[in-house]
Amino acid sequence: MIKILDIYSFIDKIAPFESQMDFDNSGLLIGNFDKKINKILLTLDITSEVVYEALKLNINLIISHHPVIFKPIKKINFDSVCYLLAKNNICAICAHTNLDLSQVGTNFCLFERLNLKNKESLSFYKNHTLGLVGELESEMNSQEFALFAKKKLECTGIRFTCANKKIKKVAVSSGAGGSLIYDAFNKKCDAFLTGEIKHSDILFANEHEISIFDVGHFKSENLVISHLKNILQKEFSMVEFVESKVFSDKIEFV
Repeated sequence: MIKILDIYSFIDKIAPFESQMDFDNSGLLIGNFDKKINKILLTLDITSEVVYEALKLNINLIISHHPVIFKPIKKINFDSVCYLLAKNNICAICAHTNLDLSQVGTNFCLFERLNLKNKESLSFYKNHTLGLVGELESEMNSQEFALFAKKKLECTGIRFTCANKKIKKVAVSSGAGGSLIYDAFNKKCDAFLTGEIKHSDILFANEHEISIFDVGHFKSENLVISHLKNILQKEFSMVEFVESKVFSDKIEFV
């Protein structure tokens, strides 16, 4: 029977845990490497709803993108997610920035979903690609690209700005990637799509006629979950991989 170490080692090959950024806490965060498994749940985040979903499905390993333990824990409440996981013998592997930096990770998924071509790195973190740059098959204006991205990423809504030029060259950075707007400027990009961006970075983009597309943290990253599930299912055909049906960021638009 497959052990957690087998799953961890494979993820480590496609998205090395040692490549994670200094502030991060990716890895096996709950459980032991020698625990045997036969069914795995994948989700962007581990919430109490996800833990109860795993219990209902008789799952003892959850793989998430965002770490279930990020900052040092100073106390544990009985209703906390970490306590619920440990109490119910459910292990947790979290692949965060190591998956962002992976060639098959979150930014790769964004790039592919938007049908971009001529891939190149947007920036680098310790020799690992951080964000990607590509080109659309044909030029679009800001409104057209916003509608295109909204459909491709299955967004309910998108925040965007309209620069006074057509869009051909696009930079993408999943999650809270807004600070890479300066790299997008250096790469002479027409547009920058990300999951979160600060007001000051939007102003910089406006000054330099770069259209901004803020699709939301969840929508910019959640597409990697089904992609990772497919990769793992192909490698471990004897294990059942399930994508969470209960997790979302619960954001609505009016």
